[in-house]
Amino acid sequence: MIAAASCGERLVELLEAYGIDTVFGIPGNHTVALYRGLAGSRIRHISPRHEQGAAFMADGFARACGRPAACFLITGPGLANALTPIMQALADSIPMLVITAVGARSHLGHGEGRLHELPDQQALAAQCTRFSHTLLDPDDLPRVLARAFAVFDGERPGPVHIEIPTDLISAPARPATPWPRVTPPCASPAALDELAGRLLSAQRPTLLLGGGAIDAADALRAVAELSAAAVVTTTNGKGLLPPGHPLLVGGSPSLASVRDELARSDVVLAVGTEFGETDYDMLFLDEPLETGWLARLDIDARQLGRNQIADLPLCGAARESASELKRRLVEKLEHSSVAKDRELAAERVRALREAIAAEVHVHPDMQRFFATVQASLPGLCLVGDSCLPTYYAVWQYEAPAPRCYFHSATGAGTLGYAIPAAIGARRALPSGTPVVALIGDGAAQFTLTELAAAVQESLPIIVIVWNNAGYGEIRNGMRATGLEPLGVEIQAPDFVAAATALGCHGARVKSLEALAEALREARDRAQPTLLELPEASFVASPVGGWYG
Repeated sequence: MIAAASCGERLVELLEAYGIDTVFGIPGNHTVALYRGLAGSRIRHISPRHEQGAAFMADGFARACGRPAACFLITGPGLANALTPIMQALADSIPMLVITAVGARSHLGHGEGRLHELPDQQALAAQCTRFSHTLLDPDDLPRVLARAFAVFDGERPGPVHIEIPTDLISAPARPATPWPRVTPPCASPAALDELAGRLLSAQRPTLLLGGGAIDAADALRAVAELSAAAVVTTTNGKGLLPPGHPLLVGGSPSLASVRDELARSDVVLAVGTEFGETDYDMLFLDEPLETGWLARLDIDARQLGRNQIADLPLCGAARESASELKRRLVEKLEHSSVAKDRELAAERVRALREAIAAEVHVHPDMQRFFATVQASLPGLCLVGDSCLPTYYAVWQYEAPAPRCYFHSATGAGTLGYAIPAAIGARRALPSGTPVVALIGDGAAQFTLTELAAAVQESLPIIVIVWNNAGYGEIRNGMRATGLEPLGVEIQAPDFVAAATALGCHGARVKSLEALAEALREARDRAQPTLLELPEASFVASPVGGWYG
């Protein structure tokens, strides 16, 4: 007699059916039964060196390709170790499926000091996820997963946590098929019709595009061109228009020149942006954002009532709604004798670019650094941490395409993100796409050991360690407020020696010319490369200083 498949095996079957092809995780006594069906599946398992790395990898994977990966984590400390990256994914609306074990059903809630026991693991996870669910019947697995993918497909995405009691993972479960996927919603026809009319009659229209617009690049480019609108993106919206497009403003809505332009715009369409502090007030001036007549398109109706009140709130998915908006613009233009003056709009954008370039916070040395990286690695995916260059990247870096730039300096603002997230991105992207992790010497010490996972999995990322001898920006912030720096002068390891010990190629680089050569050489290696860059070799004039 053939034994019935277990709940853990059914889970793997369902994940395959949903298109999950990667699991990041570290097995433990409470989760070994989850692995019973994994070895024979098409799903690739990658073992990080810490559960924090698992969730950061899943985050980078999803940002790079738009599809969720899964994390398999043990009870208690496994989940707790991953909460920081789960929080980062929640802040930036990144889909992630977190599967953990939890104590046996008969043990839950008794507080008997069982291995890895938490008083209420689900309540802990619920603080950092779209929802957390405890599976109590193996036959409920299909509908719980359907609920998770409904969040990924039809709501504001984010991490979802499902915990399975240890006695249930091995329990027999009936064969199951996934539920049908949710069709993303579209904004109302009447609202889209009004918006199309407003855009076409506007003299100074502007599109403001966030991370929620990332899957609507083609339609939104057409909307911008049809309405002759200037395009401003947030960090997570970088690449929605290609660099050099005549309507792409660049910069950031945190800069005074861009904020002034939003105030002068007679119609502003904001798509997939929450108007959060780290995108709109990165200088922390605490000044209200002013705009002209404002339409907001967002998949989350609750978000439409937060931060910036819209004159026309539209609830719907960006891709579906922008496609319908494009169609309406085309129809109205076909029946109108008025043509939008794109050259006038392009001249407006050119003037704004010049104003941005003259901003006091735009640093020429940083621009040369970014230009060198991009010229050496065409089409790269750049993954940043909370470090000095990525703060400047907010307004000085333009991505070659959507999903080719992201960092942890916005949203939750965590440290240690870039190395494991770049590993996840490298797994998600086509072979040959250069993937660079840009991280400070302080943050690199959080997750440097994850390079061992990249070596083991043959994922040749390039890590740039920007070394300013400690937590440089915090040190600057302390001095700006009259404090003697304390706790920021941390001793770093020999990064090149550490990288070599982990199986990577390592080198110190002290000029832009040497950096360009090192990047070109790294592009062709089958192993990860770590390049240590002393800040003093690349920056001749003062940097930072906008805090305090």
